[in-house]
Amino acid sequence: MNINILKFGVLLACLAAPVAAHAQGVIGGAANGAEQGNEAAGPLGAVVGGAAGAVIGGIDGLLGIDQRPRFRQYVVTQNRPSYQYRETVGVGVVLPQSGVEYYDVPEEYGTRGYQYTIINGQTVLIDRRSRKIVQILD
Repeated sequence: MNINILKFGVLLACLAAPVAAHAQGVIGGAANGAEQGNEAAGPLGAVVGGAAGAVIGGIDGLLGIDQRPRFRQYVVTQNRPSYQYRETVGVGVVLPQSGVEYYDVPEEYGTRGYQYTIINGQTVLIDRRSRKIVQILD
């Protein structure tokens, strides 16, 4: 019994490492994890890899590490104004409906339903419906 738990843990760790390098948010992480898990261990590996990839992708944020520099460059070229916000800026903060300009994230980044804005000089991703900050880009 303990050997099976150990095998599962080793499989999960092996699947999670490459997924971490390529995860692009929850959806991208799940897709990458499922694909790699399926290649490594068949259907069961796809299930385990998909779950691990989703978790890692969620931790990594909506924009994966490899997408951030390109998105930052995109934001710089757009030359959007920065909104001064007096409250603490953090993930989960709901921004006001008026006074802040929200901009669509290009489809190439795979973040449908999200927008971005500049708050106190920081680029933040916003859930389009709730105006809640879901990721702060360094």
